[in-house]
Amino acid sequence: MKEEDNIFKKVGRENPFGVPNGYFDSLTQQVMSQLPEKETPALTVRRIPTRWERLKPWFYMAAMFAGAALIIRVASTAFTPSVDVAVIENTEVEAASDEYISTIVNSAMLDDYSLYIYLSEATAE
Repeated sequence: MKEEDNIFKKVGRENPFGVPNGYFDSLTQQVMSQLPEKETPALTVRRIPTRWERLKPWFYMAAMFAGAALIIRVASTAFTPSVDVAVIENTEVEAASDEYISTIVNSAMLDDYSLYIYLSEATAE
C-alpha cells in the first residue's frame, strides 16, 4: 500500500490521456470519406438444377451400397472352407452305440453349436 501511495504522490491521480475538443464530432464523417465506394451486386438469377444434379446423390448412394454388397459377398465366399470330396469318400464311418454318446460328447469339449455343425455335416453325407 505504501508503494502505491508513493507512486501516486510522484505521478498524480488524474488521467494523463485526453481527446481534443470536437474530435468525435467529425470522426464519423472522416472515416466514411476514407472508405471506398461500395459496388452494388448484380441481381443473381437462381438457376434450376438439372435432373442429373438432383438424382446424382441417389445414384452415388446406390453405387455405394452395391459396392458394399459386392465386397461383403466376395469376402464371405473367400473364407468358406473347401471340402475335398476324395477325403470324404475315403473316410470310414464307425457306428457307436447310444450308451457311449453322452460320455463322448462330455469329453469332446464341444459347445452346442459346434456339436450341431458336426452332426449336420455328418448326416449330409
